[in-house]
Amino acid sequence: MKGWCQLFPTIQSFIFFFSPCWSTLQLSSILSPSIVCVYIPCCFIKILNKPLLNSLKTVIMANFLTLLFAVEMIVVSGFSLGASGLNMNYYLFSCPLAELIVKSTLNRALQDDPTLAAGLVRMHFHDCFIEGCDGSVLIDSTKDNTAEKDSPANLSLRGYEVIDDIKEELEKQCPGVVSCADILAMAARDAVFFAGGPVYDIPKGRKDGTRSKIEDTFNLPAPIFNASQLIKMFGQRGFSAKDMVALSGAHTLGVARCSSFKQRLTPLDPSLDSQFAKTLSKTCSGGDTAEQPFDSTRNDFDNLYFNALVSNNGVLTSDQTLYTTPQTRNLVNSYAMNQALFFLDFLQAMVKMSTLDVKEGSRGEVRRNCHKIN
Repeated sequence: MKGWCQLFPTIQSFIFFFSPCWSTLQLSSILSPSIVCVYIPCCFIKILNKPLLNSLKTVIMANFLTLLFAVEMIVVSGFSLGASGLNMNYYLFSCPLAELIVKSTLNRALQDDPTLAAGLVRMHFHDCFIEGCDGSVLIDSTKDNTAEKDSPANLSLRGYEVIDDIKEELEKQCPGVVSCADILAMAARDAVFFAGGPVYDIPKGRKDGTRSKIEDTFNLPAPIFNASQLIKMFGQRGFSAKDMVALSGAHTLGVARCSSFKQRLTPLDPSLDSQFAKTLSKTCSGGDTAEQPFDSTRNDFDNLYFNALVSNNGVLTSDQTLYTTPQTRNLVNSYAMNQALFFLDFLQAMVKMSTLDVKEGSRGEVRRNCHKIN
């Protein structure tokens, strides 16, 4: 195998940059060429004949700067980010196919329903922002406890079945090894990528939490918040105003329900474009659960969300306030004009969020079933 790698450096480089399993392979190639020789041929064989490869190459080329930044970030960090026990290569030996299983299972799900990308990114945020990235949002309520997922703020979360499918496949390969918290974090990362967003990696090693209570969700930012409230709330979790605006860009995926923006229509919010107000009113004629996309490309990860804000076409109060507030307006303008800049700031903020208050060692567990504590 060592000779194979020496004979085909060009192919090795090709796989490094263009394979959807790059996030595992790029780390291995930096860490040890011998490790790359073990894992790259398997990945190459699995991916080469897939029609998806050409579209993946296009996506990565479009985001080449973010790829280089991610690699640089990993090298500088020494493969360990955030909490001390987290590591980019956490499953390299205990479950070497973990990354591939997550990517391939998620890709199948997104082929059937591309709207799940938005659901998974949102679920990851709702998980991390409460008690840290510990998979607590996945836990079902019991007769003695109402869990996070049954909070009004979480009732519209989607993608639980994808996490279940990934967990099932991982349990077949590596029973009791990969946590639900890591699965959700990796699925959100890959959902961004498959939707056309930036390539980035996250450290792994999160343990699953053993607490999930509805009252904890009261600390989630509300769709009626203004920029000052958002800056304060995100600041309490260690995020800058730039982090907050970049993370808000995740609204480039998905939709909002009428119940979350109808208060802007009566009386009419002066920051709302009059023609767009008619669009929102028409949406709300379908009732509180009627859905309005945040921008014109609801399943594509791009910067059109910020262009919508510049045109006063933000759906939520918490969206449009980013443009109407002087403290954040320049960031919105910058992201609207420069998608690559948005991608860079977004991936940095997502990596930061993925390490928020993680459980390590005896502070958590690896759930056998993501819906209940062991």
